[in-house]
Amino acid sequence: MASSEILLHPVRLRIVQTFLGDRALTTSQLAAELDDVPAGSLYRHVALLADAGILRVAAERRVRGSVERTYTVAHAAASIAPAELAAMTPEQHSQAFLAFSAGLIADFDRYLASGTPDLVRDGVGYNINAMWLTDTEFLEFARDLTMVFQPRLANGPGKGRKRRIAANVILPAPDKSKAT
Repeated sequence: MASSEILLHPVRLRIVQTFLGDRALTTSQLAAELDDVPAGSLYRHVALLADAGILRVAAERRVRGSVERTYTVAHAAASIAPAELAAMTPEQHSQAFLAFSAGLIADFDRYLASGTPDLVRDGVGYNINAMWLTDTEFLEFARDLTMVFQPRLANGPGKGRKRRIAANVILPAPDKSKAT
């Protein structure tokens, strides 16, 4: 099964996202966070992700006669390789983007349902911008974003830290001159 087929299933995508931020979770902890996913379904998806090398066992311990595994995400395996991206059809890309967008919408809906949301207090934001950039300027922009994100991705849980999800989408605007 291609990594895109594995990763772009809505439940598996949520499972992988739950591990973002270098989290180590048991299936029980994962089930508590994804409490709207039936246990049997969750265990099947975790097994598939582990078999595919996307989740890896970080620790095991005996609990009441069974083995409890703690998983982490294998970041290199939890992405779609450039060659696979290049081989995807426009329809597959549309489905992949739909899964990505649906995941964001579901995350936002869960945030709104979590009690008393306050977007300013919680640092929640969403916006869209347009920039005029040459290819070189765009590469510099992408490098700058990486330089901003990279050191923060190394932060672990700690006093006063909240796990925050940052998602981005970069699209070129339609080129009207090519449509004629």
